[in-house]
Amino acid sequence: MGRDSARTHCPYCSLQCGISLTVEGDAISLSPTDFPTNRGGLCVKGWTAAELLDHPDRLLGPLVRTVDGDRRSPLRAAGWDEALDRTVSATSRSQARFGRDSVGCFGGGGLTNEKSYLLGKFARVALRSASIDYNGRFCMSSAATAANVAFGVDRGLPFPLADVAGTRALLLAGSNLADTMPPAMRHLDELKERGGRLIVVDPRASATARAADVHLQPLPGTDLALANGLLYLALRAGHVDEAYVATRTSGFEEVKAGISAYWPDRVERITGVPVGALERAVEILGSAATAMILTARGAEQHSDGTDTAQAFINLALAFGLPGREHSGYGTITGQGNGQGGREHGQKADQLPGYRRIDDPEARAHVAGVWGIDPGELPGAGPSAYEMLSALGTDGGVRTLLVFASNVVVSAPDRDHVISRLRALDFLAVSDMFLSETAGEADVVFPTAQWAEEEGTMTNLEGRVIRRRRALAPPAGVRDDLQIITDLATRLGRGGFFSSDPQEVFEELRRASAGGAADYSGIGYARIEAEDGVFWPAAEGEQGTPRLFTDRFPTPDGRARFVRVEFREAAEQPDPEFPYVLTTGRLMRQYQSGNQTRRIASLGDGDGDALPGAEMHPDLAREHGIGEGDRVELRTRRGKAVFAARLTDAIRPDTVFAPFHWGGASSANALTGRALDPRSRMPAFKACALAITRISPS
Repeated sequence: MGRDSARTHCPYCSLQCGISLTVEGDAISLSPTDFPTNRGGLCVKGWTAAELLDHPDRLLGPLVRTVDGDRRSPLRAAGWDEALDRTVSATSRSQARFGRDSVGCFGGGGLTNEKSYLLGKFARVALRSASIDYNGRFCMSSAATAANVAFGVDRGLPFPLADVAGTRALLLAGSNLADTMPPAMRHLDELKERGGRLIVVDPRASATARAADVHLQPLPGTDLALANGLLYLALRAGHVDEAYVATRTSGFEEVKAGISAYWPDRVERITGVPVGALERAVEILGSAATAMILTARGAEQHSDGTDTAQAFINLALAFGLPGREHSGYGTITGQGNGQGGREHGQKADQLPGYRRIDDPEARAHVAGVWGIDPGELPGAGPSAYEMLSALGTDGGVRTLLVFASNVVVSAPDRDHVISRLRALDFLAVSDMFLSETAGEADVVFPTAQWAEEEGTMTNLEGRVIRRRRALAPPAGVRDDLQIITDLATRLGRGGFFSSDPQEVFEELRRASAGGAADYSGIGYARIEAEDGVFWPAAEGEQGTPRLFTDRFPTPDGRARFVRVEFREAAEQPDPEFPYVLTTGRLMRQYQSGNQTRRIASLGDGDGDALPGAEMHPDLAREHGIGEGDRVELRTRRGKAVFAARLTDAIRPDTVFAPFHWGGASSANALTGRALDPRSRMPAFKACALAITRISPS
């Protein structure tokens, strides 16, 4: 038996930790490597990732309904020709009867750049449909929208993650890195060792918050008021960098006028954060020689998430941070390719290179690369949740193709989404395992996993890296590039497509050239030689690890302050639903749990154990709830059952539930449909809640 090794990257979060994968006979093992984001570390999920490759639940061939068109009939094994033909027939029927936009694609932030790009091209060239979006709309859209307005470009971190270790003060809003990205804590530990200070904004006293010098614990949905209140105090204390504001920004006077309404006592009443804690945080940031402000989903997944991100950007600009060494504003991307996935055409309003689909020059450039007339390109389609909410309706998508997304678990208002999926004329899903969404499908395509494919990913720093193939997929399994190309061929558009990842990437380079996310100077060989290349990197130019050092990519070269006002969360507590639910991640699970819930060592040791919902002991006492008791959480949309986890690390008016489970413990059966008006991000982090004890543990 031979022994093969490949240096590659973990399949999970946006750190894309470096690993070495070794295949020797039937044995597959991995170990961490000293990549800049993880520095030889790896979380428990990464250590177990190889167990997925030969997991007994793995899909090894296509599945179709026993009775074509009847999703109540069982799934059965089928050949590729039958599965593809059924999908193409359904596509053709829908478009002939309801128009081109009646066939839609829903992608994922775990797809490689090549697959993200090809899926976007497939929707526009093979289907000629405007109906495409992806699950990153549930993750990065608010921060991306704010960054594009303020800075002229969206790159999650406009500096290498390692720069965090060198800053003297860090404000981290809405992220529990210790649980969600444990290897990143090495950079925070180094920051502390060097004398830097950490401020954490989180309604929970999370593992990360417990390491902070100052923990600000606001009511979920009030982060915007908190950020505006911090800016008020910075102005009052004289911490605003007037020279920076004057020379590198615009719009400050209007923001300054609005901030006058956010005096400390008012902000304390809105957020619940004591004035003294706000003052300590501002003094740390204002007196530090260098400082960073980082936001994540806890601050952004709200109906005012874009404005909240903008409020923290305003604070960073007032301190004069963006573009300075070991300083700046950034947002922490969640999914493995959350950054690259939103750059090359999966979003309803975008074309490759982070171009707008309504820009005539962008349309002409991309159409030229694709060899079509710009007039053939559709316009912008509906955003992710808006597409899902209209499935099966007049004017909505009637045939849906899903790649690398489990919307039954990850989308808000779960029961509504399931009802819309069941209203479809046809649903096809490509996945490695039979996810909750695949279980609703007419056709299921088995796809290759991370170690079985070549491609590139773009991590949270904007570093384009290589995913290297270490072993072949099982016989009967194809990768998504092949599936997309096979479908395009059957639709008569195969001449526009290739399933070779390097050929696809070379085309992506040309399509992105001149765009905000310019990859034209990044090739596989260069990525190999430099261990990753930061975009933008135009042909013949160096990569760009640090943005904004001289100017911002806006028409006048200045960053933009934007006045934003606090408004209450879309859903407020009342006597029937008196508490606030917030959702989030656990260390041992990832996203919808379709992968990690199958790894026994990542569970609680009991396969039947309920996931836990965190609540304060005072809240539990009011309802006669003890540790481990079964509790029903109920909102205006649905209910879910969890085990009570009593902790004084959470506010007494707030309950935290993890979102990694479907079925009876689906947190997203509880969340609502309210969307940010600009980013179309759902408000996952705050909704009104009632609690009932069901039974003792």
